[in-house]
Amino acid sequence: MSIKKISKVQPDKFEFTLDNLEKVKKIIKKYPDGKQQSAVMSLLYLAQKQNNNWIPLVAIKYIGKLLEMPYIKVYEVATFYTMYNLSPVGHHFIQVCTTTPCMIRGAYKLVEACKEKISPNENELSEDKVCSWMEVECLGACVNAPMIQINDDYYEDLDKQKTLKIIDQILKGKTPKPGSYRGRLNSEPENNRKTLLETKNA
Repeated sequence: MSIKKISKVQPDKFEFTLDNLEKVKKIIKKYPDGKQQSAVMSLLYLAQKQNNNWIPLVAIKYIGKLLEMPYIKVYEVATFYTMYNLSPVGHHFIQVCTTTPCMIRGAYKLVEACKEKISPNENELSEDKVCSWMEVECLGACVNAPMIQINDDYYEDLDKQKTLKIIDQILKGKTPKPGSYRGRLNSEPENNRKTLLETKNA
């Protein structure tokens, strides 16, 4: 696993768009008076989506002021969770799960595909600045291992060749179809059900 990288190049300012400020108000209203700091994770995620998949330090300070929360506490949250990116990751951010179930089903072949097509190093933008990749802990799709997450979508039941094709598509500006790449619906058994095939009369 890589250490979270904080970009040395930072913008001078950050503010939520008017649309996102409306979302912020709705998010904060979900919490009791005096507990608005509980909205910090949602606001960080919103800032990340607005800022091309990464959170600059000025956004962390901005969110701290919005929530009347010390900067360091917001910073602690942003640096603790792998879902937050503190340096540019490109328009397409690929996360490769290499935890045990994915690992034993070939996750490092997917890592090889990322190294060949994007960059030999994690957290490093591709030459055209379109995407980057990194290894992550369990993404919760163990039944469909190995898998990757690209932005908000899951791509499951992969091998190296399928991963190479997916990356080729995003590098060409296309959006690959998410889901199983062995034709399964969600995590259903292949070739129909194998259990609970008999029914009893009530």
